[in-house]
Amino acid sequence: METIKGFKIFEHEKSKKIINIKIEDEILEKLIFPFNKFNITALEYKPFTRFTLAKSLDDLTFNKLSKLMNLIIRDRATGCFIIGPKNISSKIDDNFLVKLSTSIAHLIGNPNHDSMAGKYYARFFVKHEDKSDSYLRKAYTNMDLHTDGTYVNEITDWLLMTKIQEHNVEGGETAMLHLDDWEHCKDLFNDPVGRKNFFWGSPKSKNIDYKVEHPVFSVDSKGKPQISYIDQFPEPKNMAQGNFLQKLSDGLEESKNKVITKLPVGSAIVANNYFWLHGRKPFKENEDLSRELLRIRGSFFIN
Repeated sequence: METIKGFKIFEHEKSKKIINIKIEDEILEKLIFPFNKFNITALEYKPFTRFTLAKSLDDLTFNKLSKLMNLIIRDRATGCFIIGPKNISSKIDDNFLVKLSTSIAHLIGNPNHDSMAGKYYARFFVKHEDKSDSYLRKAYTNMDLHTDGTYVNEITDWLLMTKIQEHNVEGGETAMLHLDDWEHCKDLFNDPVGRKNFFWGSPKSKNIDYKVEHPVFSVDSKGKPQISYIDQFPEPKNMAQGNFLQKLSDGLEESKNKVITKLPVGSAIVANNYFWLHGRKPFKENEDLSRELLRIRGSFFIN
């Protein structure tokens, strides 16, 4: 395992494919000054400032951090890491976490425009009451395993999700599944229905006024399975597609190899969007429940 001064790096206790990266206090202290140079508005309006933040983080590691993160996220043997402060202090507020998440993302690639929020990132709450039109904010409903970017034209190679804060939360754990660990992958991947185009739409809250066409399964450069799927957005056009999607959904949710983990406040989970699926377990009902998340997703740099 790579060693970087100021970081603790080790395999996740539930999966060797997930790497934990804990940022020590000495690094966080050194980030406060460069992070204070830009406010959130500057980051939203001037894209180059995001790269300045990313460089300030990477420079503290002599560029080792960016190399490590890219090795992890691009490698099918891993493809996922959880990164965040080892200790949370009063200095690690929501603005700091937006900047830290921005830095991490911009060491991996270019974020897509998030149409739901109208920015390069989205911040949103999950609370007791919800009137939204997707599973994203429905606290007491299981968010089934899926990938991101199924309904947009942009390339979505990776995604980052940061837990900004939470209060009165029980349950709501993160669920992850690597395609190579999925018991039913071979059967579903070899079904010809999954290789043909499906129509994919989205609810009004996503602010996307078009539909896209693509198959559920494709292959990477080595012929291994890749997946682009979310249960709410495909629009089956015949019985074969409808039944395939039901079989796919059942196979994913019944998997015994899901990794169920509780993401620490302040940490981000970053995953390859082609062979890692993600979801969320239901919360235990509580009228004072509140969790705030930040999402960034995008494409890899082409060097």
